[in-house]
Amino acid sequence: MRRTPPLIVGGGPAGAAAAITLARAGVCATVLERTTEAHDPVCGGFLGWDAIAALKRLGIDAQALGAKPITHVRVIAGKRQAEALLPHPAAGLSRRTLDMTLLAEAAKLGVDVRRGVTVRRMEDGQIHLADGAVLQPESLFLATGKHELRGAARGSGKRERVGLRATVPAQPDLAGWIELHLLDGGYAGLLVQDDGQANLCLSIASTRLAAAGGSPERLIAMLATEAPHLAARLSRTATHWSAIAAVPYGWRTRDTVAGRFRVGDQAAVIASLAGDGIAIALSSGIAAADAWIDGGPEAAPAFQRRFARRAAWPIGAAETLRHASERPALAAPLLSLVATLPGSLGLAARITRIGV
Repeated sequence: MRRTPPLIVGGGPAGAAAAITLARAGVCATVLERTTEAHDPVCGGFLGWDAIAALKRLGIDAQALGAKPITHVRVIAGKRQAEALLPHPAAGLSRRTLDMTLLAEAAKLGVDVRRGVTVRRMEDGQIHLADGAVLQPESLFLATGKHELRGAARGSGKRERVGLRATVPAQPDLAGWIELHLLDGGYAGLLVQDDGQANLCLSIASTRLAAAGGSPERLIAMLATEAPHLAARLSRTATHWSAIAAVPYGWRTRDTVAGRFRVGDQAAVIASLAGDGIAIALSSGIAAADAWIDGGPEAAPAFQRRFARRAAWPIGAAETLRHASERPALAAPLLSLVATLPGSLGLAARITRIGV
């Protein structure tokens, strides 16, 4: 039976990974990406060793793209901190560079990449575009990230978190480190990326942002007392704030219908504290494409169940760490314990990896 090429909605790491994998098997899919040019979304920036390995499978060398090596992790809660060597080298790479490179590789392999195309909704198996066009793909790869597609929402899940991102001039002592700041109701991560700036990713309870009047700058000022080290880092003005609301940390898609493959954050959403979001995106895109190559549209339900099982342990571990880190009464004594057991940070890094 002849299969029609799949349609991939979303040109981020998950969608691009699926497209590249399909193209290398002789299947040139169509990718619809709503943005017209490369940009830096809220999430991403950290490449764990599993993400670096997944990129290599796709023919992408992170180091050649200018990714900054990361070998150590530093965790800070108030005035306490703990440091450790990562189990394997990681890297900092901007999403702008990563996404642009992946889509360029897909296009080079013959994938039909269409930028500036907005998908409005899905209805009765049909994809309705903003320009009025209607598509009816036999196979659909949903790679819309944390954004829901109307008519094809994942499910409820807990959505009490807001993600914020900004760039900060990098300080010399950040080179080679991923730095995590534990906060009441959230956490922040800082790393140096390929452009030399520091990428700040802040996950916070929506109630705390609301208390700051919705202003990221005011929120940072309010955090100064509980996170003096973070405040010092951000004494230079953070720029280019972007945000995403209702982040469903801990979500896994367990079921789907034939012909509908959910990848990336549509498949599983890991707490950004773990730093494995890009690896999950790449791994799910590759796995979904492999499933389609082997079994066509009918392979979607089995793929979704397999990937949900595969993601269960790292996401469960990340959720446990997140809940502990966001409670000052737990975070401070936990960090004191970690300081006496240096290997525990490395263990935490290992158990939150999705693998390749």
